[in-house]
Amino acid sequence: MNRIWEEIKQQFKQGSVLTRLIIINLAVFVAVNLIHVGLFLFSTSAENVAITMQQILNWLAVPSSVGELTTRPWTVITYMFLHKDLFHILFNMLWIYWFGRIFLMYLDQKKLLGVYLVGGLSGALLYILAYNAFPAFSDYVPYSIMLGASAAVMAVVFSISFYVPNYTLNLIFIGPVKLKYIAAFTIILDFLMIASSNAGGHISHLGGALFGYLFITQYKKQKDITRWAWGLFYPEKSSTKKKKRNPHMHVSYKKPKTDMEYNAQKVAERKELDRILDKVAKSGYESLSKKEKEILFKMSNKR
Repeated sequence: MNRIWEEIKQQFKQGSVLTRLIIINLAVFVAVNLIHVGLFLFSTSAENVAITMQQILNWLAVPSSVGELTTRPWTVITYMFLHKDLFHILFNMLWIYWFGRIFLMYLDQKKLLGVYLVGGLSGALLYILAYNAFPAFSDYVPYSIMLGASAAVMAVVFSISFYVPNYTLNLIFIGPVKLKYIAAFTIILDFLMIASSNAGGHISHLGGALFGYLFITQYKKQKDITRWAWGLFYPEKSSTKKKKRNPHMHVSYKKPKTDMEYNAQKVAERKELDRILDKVAKSGYESLSKKEKEILFKMSNKR
């Protein structure tokens, strides 16, 4: 058990943002369910267990009531890491894993964290606005709460789906499907499911998806609207000390690459590496040219 725990801690420290997000979600899920089991073992009645668990969920899940939200403002963050049901967290973690990996092929970890957090906030905001603005939900406002990473995950899904809409996934029993069709199917399904018993959840999905689209439209204009969010965890360091220059030394400056140029270069490098690896698989390492061997060596060291 200690070995497993040490491995988890090591993965959390050294892993990517994607790995850490998944570990946090899983850790909260395990903790909540361990508390549930503990209450069953030591409580005198099932009613007391149900009441205590509801109190715990209320303390972490985001409420639709603005009055309740003012007493528990932290819930706009904690709700997006909170799951109660196994299939709920399984579905969300699979989606963030699949689409998060594609996201990191084209964008960086800071942006993944920013999109996840701000997408989750956007989902919570739309949920609260809808429940307080539309009379159909007025009876549910006093006791309605929302939990789960779905809105944050949808923000990641939609941001990358609009960035590389023709990227293709091979789905089991279906075959190759482009990201834009997966995103379209998901958004249509959420619209149709607003009339279901989980209306708040599907409304939050729309909020996350809307932010994902907004993020990419602004990013294509060289604007990162998540900078403030990931900046809380990755503060930019500015050096106040200036190094003295040698007056006889000639210094040339190279214009830094934009995010778009950097990502385009990464995609081109990845495609070239995939081509070389395919050639190795078909004809063996010796079939490579000297230049291809050098590229393979350099890319392998980078990884």
